[in-house]
Amino acid sequence: MRRPWIVGMSLAGLLLGACGDPASGPEGAPPTTAASGAPESPTSTTRPRPAASPTTPPKAPTVLYLGDSLAMENQKVLGQSLRDRLHARYTSAPYAGTTLCDYLEGTSAKSLVPAADKAAALVRSLRPDFVVLQFWGNSWGYTPCMDGITYDANRDTYFSRYAADAGQLADQIEGAGGARAPKVVWVLQGPDPITPDRVRRVNALYQKRADTSGDLVADAGGTVSPASARYTWTQYLPCTQYEQEHSAYCTQPNRDRTALHRDDDYLHFCLAPTTSTPKPCPVRSPGIVRITREITRVIADHVR
Repeated sequence: MRRPWIVGMSLAGLLLGACGDPASGPEGAPPTTAASGAPESPTSTTRPRPAASPTTPPKAPTVLYLGDSLAMENQKVLGQSLRDRLHARYTSAPYAGTTLCDYLEGTSAKSLVPAADKAAALVRSLRPDFVVLQFWGNSWGYTPCMDGITYDANRDTYFSRYAADAGQLADQIEGAGGARAPKVVWVLQGPDPITPDRVRRVNALYQKRADTSGDLVADAGGTVSPASARYTWTQYLPCTQYEQEHSAYCTQPNRDRTALHRDDDYLHFCLAPTTSTPKPCPVRSPGIVRITREITRVIADHVR
C-alpha cells in the first residue's frame, strides 16, 4: 500500500529553516543497490520487492522519521536510501525548530507539532518497525513546550529536562506500539562550533537511553566529524571512497575534500541557501548523504 509522505512545515529563522527551492525538486543520493523495475512514482513510499534471494532482507521494514530542521532537509534522501537498500515503507514528519517535547502527546497547546503528527499518534496509525529521531537539541527558547528553559540560562536544568523528555518520548512510542513496539533509532548529532559541549552531552543522553532500553544509535554525526576529533567542527572533510566514486559528492576533487556546510550556515548540511519556509534539500549535499547512509546502515544491520 502506498502512503503519502508527511512533511511538516513551520516558519523559522535562518538557523531554524531547512534549505531549498521547492520548484527544483530534491536530489536523492546515488542508489546504494542496483535499481530494478520501472521508475517509482514520486509520491510512493514503497518499491516493488524482488524475488527472495540470499541478499534480500526477509522483511521490508516500515520506518518513521521525526525531527527538526536537520531532518527536514534530510528526509527525501533518507527515504530514497531506505527504499533502495531495504525496500522500506517510509514516512517522514519533521518540523523545523522543534525539540523532543514538541512530539510528546499532551503538549499540543504549546507545541510546533499538531496532535495528529505526535510521535505516538503516528506510531498507532502507521505501525512502524523503526522510529528514527533526529534532534539537534534546540535550546534557544524558540519552541514553547520547553517552558523557557534554555542551555545558556541554566545548563543543568536544560539537560535534566532534555533527559526527561527523551525518556517520556521513548515511553510514549513504546506504549503506542503495544505488543510490537518499534525500535527507536537515536541519531547522534555532529559538532557544534558554538556550544561543542552541549552536543556532546546531548549525544550522551541519547546513548544512555539506548543502552538502558535496548534501542539503537546511529552515529551519523560521526560521519561529518574529523576522524581524530569527533566534536571538532569543520566545513570540509577529505572525500570518502564513496564520494570519489560519485564525483558530484566530492566538491573539490583537486584538493580531495568535500564541503559539508555553506559559508553562511554552520548548522545545516544542505548546500543550497536556507529559506524562510523549511523544505527538503534540493541539491546534492555530501553531508546529508553521509548522515542518511549511516542511518540506513544501522537499520539494515538490525533488520538482518
